[in-house]
Amino acid sequence: MSELLIPLLNKVLNSSGQRLRKQNEYLYWSPFVNHHKPKLQVNIQTGKWHCWVSNQGGHNFFQLLKQVGASRDHYKELNEIMGSSYSVSNKKEDKPTIVTLPKEYKPLYIEDGSIQQLHALKFLMERGLSEYDILKYNIGYCVSGLYQNRIIIPSYDSNGQLNYFVGRDFYKGGMKYKNPPISKDIVGFDLYINWNEPLILCEGVFDAISIKRNAIPLFGKTISKSLYTKIIEKKVSHIVIALDNDAFNQSIEMISKFLDMGVEVNFVKLQDNQDPGELGYIKMSEKINNSEAIGFKELMRMKIYGT
Repeated sequence: MSELLIPLLNKVLNSSGQRLRKQNEYLYWSPFVNHHKPKLQVNIQTGKWHCWVSNQGGHNFFQLLKQVGASRDHYKELNEIMGSSYSVSNKKEDKPTIVTLPKEYKPLYIEDGSIQQLHALKFLMERGLSEYDILKYNIGYCVSGLYQNRIIIPSYDSNGQLNYFVGRDFYKGGMKYKNPPISKDIVGFDLYINWNEPLILCEGVFDAISIKRNAIPLFGKTISKSLYTKIIEKKVSHIVIALDNDAFNQSIEMISKFLDMGVEVNFVKLQDNQDPGELGYIKMSEKINNSEAIGFKELMRMKIYGT
């Protein structure tokens, strides 16, 4: 893999990496500072990187590409190099669970001219997703197999490893969702989250992608133990709850927990039959910006009056 990664990093960082004595470590001119010596250290095996002057760093190559404003072609090349199969630890059973994208999976950013691909792209465009969204989230589709005629939206952990995926029917002819039979006790879209900024919690992947602002899909109406633990570990100070209207009771439970933790909480109230994915980026941004800050007094009112 290193023989493919090094040329890519050389292009992205516009410099040739200097190999250090420490195995797999390379030194580049840092794009974050103007310094007379190379100060960006990258481990090509683990993906960890760190600028010794600006103190910026991360745990994977995707984060590095995002920070330097890499092109779509660079993202595409990295996706092809990294592949899609990873091992995830199951804490309850203490057994490794292999999470892989379906073998029939095809990335949608690579045009093949098939009628199925056109239908899949049309479905995504109708939901407000852009070409950039498709590339950023590595969205693909299947034309055969267990996930036939389904759009595949992967979720990656903070190290860029696959931890889940969602299969959505794009012909609207069968069961809406078909997902892998593994635990949902994960942090959805962790790879794209800035834990120093306010978090937005929503139900599904389409909601999170449409919001475009540090949004985490819960893959349902409740918060997972892993996400709850990470919120505590990262000392998150501000959370926006943006669940569907029929998850009002679950929203109240979350608000109560976070207020007890001293977290600032805003609540986005959606009307019946509305969800963030359908409202789209502009309307959801307005609702988030105008959302109500909830204290214990407001929480009590919500519990009593249900509004």
